[in-house]
Amino acid sequence: MPNILIVDDDINILRLLNIHLTEQGYTVFQAKNGMDALEMLKKDACDIAVVDVMMPFMDGYQLTKEIRRDYDIPVILLTAKNQIEDKEQGFKAGTDDYLVKPFEPRELTYRIKALLRRYDHQIDESIVRVGSTTINKKSYEVQSGNRTLLLPLKEFELLYYLASNPKQVFSREHLIEQIWGLDYEGDARTVDVHIKRLRERFSKLTHDFQIKTIRGIGYLLEVQH
Repeated sequence: MPNILIVDDDINILRLLNIHLTEQGYTVFQAKNGMDALEMLKKDACDIAVVDVMMPFMDGYQLTKEIRRDYDIPVILLTAKNQIEDKEQGFKAGTDDYLVKPFEPRELTYRIKALLRRYDHQIDESIVRVGSTTINKKSYEVQSGNRTLLLPLKEFELLYYLASNPKQVFSREHLIEQIWGLDYEGDARTVDVHIKRLRERFSKLTHDFQIKTIRGIGYLLEVQH
């Protein structure tokens, strides 16, 4: 799923959008001002930025200009202003869309999807990104930081499946069915063994995600922010 950068000095807006967009399966990066946002973009590849206009240090118009100069990603401006002059200033700065507060989070989601399609960053289901970790089903490679890993097939497929469905809890039986198939004759402890191996591989390599045990049910992959 795409990575989304949210920039707003209002902690309540950051929390609301983080919850809503994470539930939609997006990976969300948060910044409280323009300077932090630019530093974040240097470290993490983002597919779209949602930027508040009124912020300290650097307003949303200036941040939009900076993003437009260095990155080929769409920008949505969030603002409490609804004057045509303010919209004009936003579009002159290079924004792709404009959303006036208060707004429904679902409307923001629709606009994000539309812009990702327009920029041809639509969801490529063969590639899943969790923070700076990329899981590529075309090459069966996992890129984490500067490391490229080639995992055993079932480990890769298990990681890919969990990362494609972040924050969703799956039973061992469900994972066996999805990864090993209905005709698999082994037992559910196979999942435990593969989860243990994945944890051992990635616990020291990256803090982008954590595979958690949900007692009495199974496992989920949680994105770390």
